[in-house]
Amino acid sequence: MPSRQLGQNFLCDPNMARWITDQLDARPEDTIVEVGPGTGALTEHLVGRVRRLVLVEFDSRLAAWLKERFADEPTVEVHHADAVKFDARRLFKHRPVKFLGNLPYSCGGAIMRNFLSRPNPYERAVVMLQKEVIERLAAGPCCKEYGVLTLRVQSEWVVRPLRTVPPEAFHPRPQIDSSVALLVPRGKDLPAFDARRFDGLIRRGFAQRRKQMGKQMPESPPWEEVSGAIGAALTARAEELSLEQWVELARRYDDHPLRDIPQRGDEVFDVVDEADEVTGQATRREVHERNLLHRAVHVFVLNRHGELLLQKRSRFKDAHPGVWDSSVAGHLDAGESYEAAATRELDEEMGIQGVPPEEIGRISPCKSTGWEHVRLFLVRWDGVPRFPSSEVEAALWLGSDELQAWIDNRPEDFAGGFLECWKVARGK
Repeated sequence: MPSRQLGQNFLCDPNMARWITDQLDARPEDTIVEVGPGTGALTEHLVGRVRRLVLVEFDSRLAAWLKERFADEPTVEVHHADAVKFDARRLFKHRPVKFLGNLPYSCGGAIMRNFLSRPNPYERAVVMLQKEVIERLAAGPCCKEYGVLTLRVQSEWVVRPLRTVPPEAFHPRPQIDSSVALLVPRGKDLPAFDARRFDGLIRRGFAQRRKQMGKQMPESPPWEEVSGAIGAALTARAEELSLEQWVELARRYDDHPLRDIPQRGDEVFDVVDEADEVTGQATRREVHERNLLHRAVHVFVLNRHGELLLQKRSRFKDAHPGVWDSSVAGHLDAGESYEAAATRELDEEMGIQGVPPEEIGRISPCKSTGWEHVRLFLVRWDGVPRFPSSEVEAALWLGSDELQAWIDNRPEDFAGGFLECWKVARGK
């Protein structure tokens, strides 16, 4: 029986269920993460079509029933868990992953924030929610539906409302219509920006949405300067700014010292021989184009739980864009020592200061390292990383077993230099 306390309304129209699952464009190699499977009305149309189905169900009765129903299906795993608190990091190892959610009306936004915020492993998402929430997800400026949820989702996803689902498709019938939307990850249509700062600014802006923006934004740089730069009126309110203007706002208020300093082709590195002896100097561009031997550092940052901090390289990087890499990695400047470079990169890439790096390994030049002599360092640290969005898109703490499973399943998700360093670290 549906739980009135949990606000359960089960989809009971098999044609609608089939249509919804078809929007996933499911392939045999896919993993589908389904939140709120209920009685399995959507699940049953995916069993046997994909590599794995991960079901996350809050109701203990339904979770037990789903486990029994799909007991003979080795591709189906059922988790009795609160989707708002579910540790979604365990899903990266299952890529390619797609998300499916017939989400509860009471906490759909919180579930989406947990599963679909940056970073996430999904290449496609199909969600069903109450119609007014889907309208909020897809809203544009200058309407009452436009707000924090809109911008949080649209900053990472292109939202395409697909279809209204009437009450008679459910049991018991809800009092309102539902809607289905397709979410597709954004490519490079928005510039690099700090997602954490973006979120903080939209929350400030919409806290009192009828107030003018200038009274709610940070003091520096002054609103008069910022508003002109993003093409907004001095008297603009939060709901009047487009997604692109909000992103530019986050960039303008970004106070990271390297926010506007991407990697430069004219940086000068030491060129070295097989014995790591300096033989001359060359620019970054020359070193990479001619595969000259040079020097680099990688640093592994571990927290008190033994989790490794990974960084996702910006999709705008010229080398290995969008892949996962060591906590910190970088080249030595001409004349710089390995330890000094590790200390500098810790500060520049993750905002880590005052923690001396300990050398734990050396790797000879090879194709995987980009013909670099690499020295691997280790630091232990429990802070919140602060990174330049021009270089790093996201950061993720991950345990060694989860990370190894991910590497085993999807080595192409990682930079070659990191994989070589991981082999060294695992051998310690």
